[in-house]
Amino acid sequence: MILYPAIDLKDGQAVRLLRGEMDKATVFNEDPAAQARAFVEAGCDWLHLVDLNGAFAGEPVNAAPVEAILKACNVPAQLGGGIRDMTTIETWLDKGLARVILGTVAVENPDLVREAAKAFPRKVAVGIDARNGMVATKGWAEETNVQVTDLARSFEDAGVAAIIYTDINRDGAMQGPNIEATAALARAVSIPVIASGGVSSLDDLIALRDCGVDLNGAISGRALYDGAIDLKEALTVLKGHESHA
Repeated sequence: MILYPAIDLKDGQAVRLLRGEMDKATVFNEDPAAQARAFVEAGCDWLHLVDLNGAFAGEPVNAAPVEAILKACNVPAQLGGGIRDMTTIETWLDKGLARVILGTVAVENPDLVREAAKAFPRKVAVGIDARNGMVATKGWAEETNVQVTDLARSFEDAGVAAIIYTDINRDGAMQGPNIEATAALARAVSIPVIASGGVSSLDDLIALRDCGVDLNGAISGRALYDGAIDLKEALTVLKGHESHA
């Protein structure tokens, strides 16, 4: 199971939001590239980047810090937030991004997800953000009447690399992930599932790893910044388990 350290970008800085609310942002690092380097030096295999302003604007806003991170780091990175057309997808992949995450468009324009996944195999992930089992879009500002599992299943044959499932009510709240809902989703589809939202301790990571279904990985942000999870220790625990499997 891969641990994806999260770098959420707002106004060029690395921040964390509480339950997705932009006015509840804590700045953790004014230099996102330095933050990314610190994660890589600790041994992470991937980075998870989010352009928070972009998610609301519907187009990339924090391109400069993302590019600085890509230049500074030699591990693959995935990015979500404001990626809503083929041109933006192509631009980011050309700049060295390993994977784009499509969230809002997965609901509003599923054909784009299919087209992109076909054009760029293994480079397109779907971000499904949910409140109480229902999908939310546009930086979580809008709720839909679409159920998580229905949306995920609709991409079963599209060739997407992964589904990143975020429980909004848990995100940044340090209350632990929604393991039940994440495991249920992973059982419902054959697409690899990445857990996001609320991962706040090593125990949470172990619980996700041992939830009875193989998850591709877990994303953690605030807990790494706060020191609630020691990245090196977490990677050792997760990798140690893999070598026994």
